[in-house]
Amino acid sequence: MTEQRRTERLDQPRVPRGLRLPRVDQETFGRWSEGIARSMGTANFIVYMTLVIGAWFAWNTLAPPSWRFDPYTFTFLTLILSIQASYAAPLILLAQNRQSDRDRIALEEDRRRATMQKADTEYLAREIAALRIAMGEVATRDFVRSELARLAEELDEAAQRRQRRELRQQERERERETARRPAGADPLDEPRDELDGD
Repeated sequence: MTEQRRTERLDQPRVPRGLRLPRVDQETFGRWSEGIARSMGTANFIVYMTLVIGAWFAWNTLAPPSWRFDPYTFTFLTLILSIQASYAAPLILLAQNRQSDRDRIALEEDRRRATMQKADTEYLAREIAALRIAMGEVATRDFVRSELARLAEELDEAAQRRQRRELRQQERERERETARRPAGADPLDEPRDELDGD
């Protein structure tokens, strides 16, 4: 009795008793079940299953009685089909659960990306608004063109005024020269300056 108490210590884990089932890798089993569910949901599976059942019926009704292994009520075929249905339903449910988990993760990822894109869009909208406000104080291309055209017009007007002023000045100088000349003197009769060396 004391030795049994010594072996059952509370500070040490107890060794499990009874039947120990083998551990199954959930991911591998899930992939396997999805493969079966996908293959059962195809037209090939239905065609092959129909051919097997038709061959089963033909063999067990048309073959000689000694060769028939499942007579008319087809009890063995019913048992096989019920076993197939009992395994197919959980496998399909397992595949659907895995697909719903994938869909949920994809939906969460889509929500996260949508939230990030919304935040990015709002940030860009604020930046564009700030740029528009700042652009109100910056000269635009049309404004620069209009200012350059106005400056060109002002320069043309200033050149025209200068030409008019020069013409007026030349006219005044001619009038002064004509006023200084004696009456009746021909401007061609005025003496010319001799060039040096002539």
